[in-house]
Amino acid sequence: MSFAAARAATPPADVAALHDIAVAPSPARIEADIRTLVGFGTRHTLSETASDTRGIGAARRWIKAEFERISKDCGGCLEVVTVSDTVSGETRIPDPVEVVSVIAIQRGSADPDRVVIMSGDIDSRVSDVMDSTSDSPGANDNASGIAGTLEAARVLSTHRFNGTIVYAALAGEEQGLFGGRILADHAKAKGWRIEAVLNNDMIGNIAGINGVVDNTTARVFSEGTRVTETPEEARARRFTGGEVDSPSRNLARYIDRMADRYVPNLEVMMVYRLDRFGRGGHHRPFNDVGAPAVRVMETNEHYDRQHQDLRTEDGVTYGDTLDGVDFAYAAKLTALNAVSLAGMAWAPPPPADVGIEGAVTADTTLRWTRPPATQAPGLAGYRIHWRLTTEPQWTHSRYVGNVDTYTLENVVIDNYFFGVSAVGTNGAESPVVFPGAAGSFGGYAPTP
Repeated sequence: MSFAAARAATPPADVAALHDIAVAPSPARIEADIRTLVGFGTRHTLSETASDTRGIGAARRWIKAEFERISKDCGGCLEVVTVSDTVSGETRIPDPVEVVSVIAIQRGSADPDRVVIMSGDIDSRVSDVMDSTSDSPGANDNASGIAGTLEAARVLSTHRFNGTIVYAALAGEEQGLFGGRILADHAKAKGWRIEAVLNNDMIGNIAGINGVVDNTTARVFSEGTRVTETPEEARARRFTGGEVDSPSRNLARYIDRMADRYVPNLEVMMVYRLDRFGRGGHHRPFNDVGAPAVRVMETNEHYDRQHQDLRTEDGVTYGDTLDGVDFAYAAKLTALNAVSLAGMAWAPPPPADVGIEGAVTADTTLRWTRPPATQAPGLAGYRIHWRLTTEPQWTHSRYVGNVDTYTLENVVIDNYFFGVSAVGTNGAESPVVFPGAAGSFGGYAPTP
């Protein structure tokens, strides 16, 4: 295909429905949900489970009921289930405790095993991580993430998608990321092909301990080289690159581009690190099994409001209370999640088996495999991307049509990084896939 023909065949680059989704999340609904969650007193993983008004048991039953209410409103479009396991013998869970997460599954119509996940954490804590009885409002950490996940479900359940969206309220985060580990194991057992996990952990604070007040930026943390990389894959990567092009990194780039295109007055700061320095979040268990997963959160944290007993000392107020949450900002970050989830679920699956060649030539050739037609009924074709190796974001692209190989003439392989994305007839586009094992988002579902 000639360059002129490729340009003529380019489908629309904009998805009108995503603009509507971007302004749909309601600050008022998010505020109401956060207030309800704070009202349970404490949501510590080891807290009360029998009470209807206090403790993590009451909180998770309310979350489940809320997902069921959302499902009723969309004609039963969500399958609401609990995913649990008993944990014991751990430093922060010494005695047996059932760690129960609540998930709502919005199954895709064409490729239901291809899954994108939005998650938040149910549990809260105070200064002593083992204190399960003191009041622990957890308004921002992480009622904000749960409220955002519920609100995304309300917004996106009014639409239908090719791929599956899972909304997850995960337990046990403060005690050791147990809810994420349990769900990652559940996903593997169910045969889910996880395309993306967007873990939302603290999305409501705009006033940082550094004195900065900012409601226009968000951070997306993403790991580099996969922890599951084999020695053989590491040897190949040494000579071909990929250290900054893991699927998690290209998921972060995708979210950044969605913010630029669809979410007004929001810039994404991509942070090239698994998480904040020396700290962890519920996306990590998915990274641990090789799945693309990132952390979405506020840019300016206030540490006096995290993991603190409620108190005032020397004129300083400590504790994670409602007055530290900006509900409009939480709605904006919810919108960022919603457009990203919708964009991926509407798009065809990311290309599989992406390969590249062109050493000691003037041209660069990329190859990939296309999915079975039943898994990508709206596939229009593919887009080639490239950038200088020092650029953080893809800077050049060319739509090449519904082919499985393409040669960029006079674009020297040594000077750039390359990738391929799948484009739908509706304009929705997958994340970019870097060639080789280092950048793979996985394969397609086996055909019957």
